[in-house]
Amino acid sequence: MRRLLLSNDDGVHAPGLRALHDALAPHAKLRVVAPDRDKSGASNSLTLTRPLAMSALDNGFYSVDGTPADCVYLGVNGVWNEKPDLVISGINHGGNLGDDVLYSGTVAAAMEGRNLGMTAIAMSLVGHRHFETAGRVAASLVGAAEQLSLPPRSLINVNVPDLPWDEIQGFRVTRLGYRGPAARPQEVRDPRGRVRWWIAAVGANADDGTDTDFAAVEAGFVSITPLQTDLTRHAAIADVKGWLDALT
Repeated sequence: MRRLLLSNDDGVHAPGLRALHDALAPHAKLRVVAPDRDKSGASNSLTLTRPLAMSALDNGFYSVDGTPADCVYLGVNGVWNEKPDLVISGINHGGNLGDDVLYSGTVAAAMEGRNLGMTAIAMSLVGHRHFETAGRVAASLVGAAEQLSLPPRSLINVNVPDLPWDEIQGFRVTRLGYRGPAARPQEVRDPRGRVRWWIAAVGANADDGTDTDFAAVEAGFVSITPLQTDLTRHAAIADVKGWLDALT
């Protein structure tokens, strides 16, 4: 039986993580290592200033006082003798579409698995209701994962519409869309009158063309986007070289 490592960024008690576990338990041997609290927006951060504590919970999950990337690092890299065959992160409470992937702890957990040599999938539900639908999608992808061949340092980002299973229109392979600038932060005051700031909502869709993840989910399709960890803008290398030559 295949060995899967599950993690997330919503925390070890999140219903999306339990839904992912329950959907995959009949198909694989599972180990769950997740943050002890909500770490949404943690991106790829690792905890380097203190040691990490990992605790076993009554349900068999493991809780870590760190980030999603910390959890996958511990789950893959030496805490247990057996390494997983596949890392799955999620099911996130809300989509990770377009530019969201730069901030997402869900995507970061999968990316850490990929960096450690594992096949990795990030799972998100674009809403908060139909986790069982996203669980069924995860089970179908895990069943076919052995046939998936990705270039090095790549992973799969999956976004599932918040719909009942029988209303899902199918699967689409997509590219990332893009959002416009985020809204201004919201000023608030604490009970002592001190100014504080809430990070505000994400920007409106700036690129939601028919081949994007935004468009697929809006049309009721599961969006599957291959991502890479190489952020180099290769097409701009010659332009930057020319710019530097002009400075000398």
